[in-house]
Amino acid sequence: MSQFNTIGIIGRLHSQTVIETIERVIDFLQPLGHAMVLHHAVAKNISSYTGRIGRRRDIGEQCDLAIVVGGDGSMLAAARELAVHDVPVIGINRGKLGFLTDISPEDVEVCLTNVLSGEYKASSRFMLSAKVMREGQEVARGSGLNDIVLHPGQAARMLAYDLFIDGHPVYADRADGLIIATPTGSTAYALSAGGPIMHPGLDAIALVPMHPHNLSSRPLVISADAELVLHLGQDNQTQPVLSFDGQVNIACEHGDRILVQRHQARLRVLHPTSHYFYERCRSKLGWHARTTDI
Repeated sequence: MSQFNTIGIIGRLHSQTVIETIERVIDFLQPLGHAMVLHHAVAKNISSYTGRIGRRRDIGEQCDLAIVVGGDGSMLAAARELAVHDVPVIGINRGKLGFLTDISPEDVEVCLTNVLSGEYKASSRFMLSAKVMREGQEVARGSGLNDIVLHPGQAARMLAYDLFIDGHPVYADRADGLIIATPTGSTAYALSAGGPIMHPGLDAIALVPMHPHNLSSRPLVISADAELVLHLGQDNQTQPVLSFDGQVNIACEHGDRILVQRHQARLRVLHPTSHYFYERCRSKLGWHARTTDI
């Protein structure tokens, strides 16, 4: 008897290959007797589907497992809602890199068979949360699985901010912004900005300044339990923006204080038993290594 009785299905919109893969998933699950909840936005494109539909929140509340078909961006969008419901997620890659959506479309039936029978690897990914304080009042908040990024909102404009960690001043900087990344996000935007690659099992946060106007500003790795405060300078000439996973943006004001810490929810990701993080790095990032045994 599978531990996953009700399965939610979420997919990237406006992609025919995603729709085709979702149809394969539905055709595979139906004979097995699993109840399904299809994301409402995708259901509009699958006329043959007559089962239950719902929003991501409904899938989180009603399902024992969620299948995300698309790229890592699709997984990030789903994660911010599903993690609070502690629903395990598996990803079928119809994107580019596929660090999070690591099941190949060609292996859908085989991998789903293994997962439903309990043969999988599980990883638990922590998220970040942030709230924007203005004159002592909270005006906005958000969360991210990959990263939270402070940037000036305009190209080639610098941003002034002060960084505090656990109540202690660390540095004052002028830069194109600051990337605050989880280990999951260390292979994303933070990597492009020169940040370190971190194993997803680490309890650490990477702080990566973007093009700092200070030669001593370098990426910094700190404890995931640290509490960060960013104090935005009053003399900034742009309207700073706080971005969550590159998908949700909050406009900030000069003088705002941004509080960042580990989110109370974690995302459970299920992988094929063959999954190995450094092999993903080797294949996705073009690393060269000998493949013979040591």
